[in-house]
Amino acid sequence: MTALRVGSARNSMCLSAVIGSFLSLSRQGVARHPRAAGRVSMALAGLLLSSALVPIAANAAGTATTTMPVSMTITAGCTVTATSVPFGTQSTLGAVISAQGTVSATCTNTTPYNIGLDKGGGTGATTAVREMTGPAGALINYGLFQNAGFTTNFGNTVGTDTLAGIGNGVAQTVTVYGRVPAQTSPAPGAYADVVNVTVTF
Repeated sequence: MTALRVGSARNSMCLSAVIGSFLSLSRQGVARHPRAAGRVSMALAGLLLSSALVPIAANAAGTATTTMPVSMTITAGCTVTATSVPFGTQSTLGAVISAQGTVSATCTNTTPYNIGLDKGGGTGATTAVREMTGPAGALINYGLFQNAGFTTNFGNTVGTDTLAGIGNGVAQTVTVYGRVPAQTSPAPGAYADVVNVTVTF
């Protein structure tokens, strides 16, 4: 911070002289010396301005410094999200029906990972043949695959039917290809399944 003081010794002496002259003129009558009084007034004003608030550096005893450590540890990790695989509204299942969904894995940079899909919750389902369940426990067979040709099953056995990748610190999205093969059409109603997605790293 900067300390302030008013004027200096020299300015104080000049100020005293001007004030003395002004007082002397006042005693003699301003009317007798109008010009002199004006000059004295202007000189007094200027001196007041020139002598006002002269900055003085604050006394500095010294400085002290230290360091502030900043740190972080990154551990290997992943998060995962998925969208649905909508087969839409159908009347009969006499022909193959296909649909797609996605899985997005976000893993630490350079971290190897595997995406796996379990068999779902249908009765008697496996990772090769999954089941959507509808009214009165009726089922619709379907499969999930890693490729558009429906030749590579998407399961959850690491090294066998999971999808491998290496993290880069941002979301990496893969497509899941769904397929309902031709089969006997079940009773009308809503059919659904829930498949658990797991990222192993």
